[in-house]
Amino acid sequence: MFQRILVALDNSEKSQSVFEEALSIAKLNHARLMLLHVLSDLDIGYPNVKNLDEHLDKWEEYSKKGLELLQMRQNVATYTGVNTGFTQIPGSAPSTICKLAKCWKADLIVVGHQKISPLQKLARGSVSNYVMHYAPCSVLTIQST
Repeated sequence: MFQRILVALDNSEKSQSVFEEALSIAKLNHARLMLLHVLSDLDIGYPNVKNLDEHLDKWEEYSKKGLELLQMRQNVATYTGVNTGFTQIPGSAPSTICKLAKCWKADLIVVGHQKISPLQKLARGSVSNYVMHYAPCSVLTIQST
């Protein structure tokens, strides 16, 4: 039985189904949810020294949208009776997810999995693949359709 469920979310459409699956598991198990959004330059592009102010503006907007997403989903979960917290952390998504799972003592991580090309996998790696191999607990991957 799962008591502490970590949910890795991003700004993609797939994120909604990841959240819904985690929420249903939490309700069935009377578990706590921790919603996580990892801030990464991979999502907005690496800074260009010539346009650093522009990058910082993008970063601030990206951070703000992430917090809004987390707050909205926390409100939904809380409304359904699930004890829910959230955090937003800058870093590399795969290692950040695993570190938080260990520190928070999660017994399940719910993460999305999207099909990516072999070239993308080589360049960026697969978040869900990393998490499945290095997580300190069980991992549920939600496939993209």
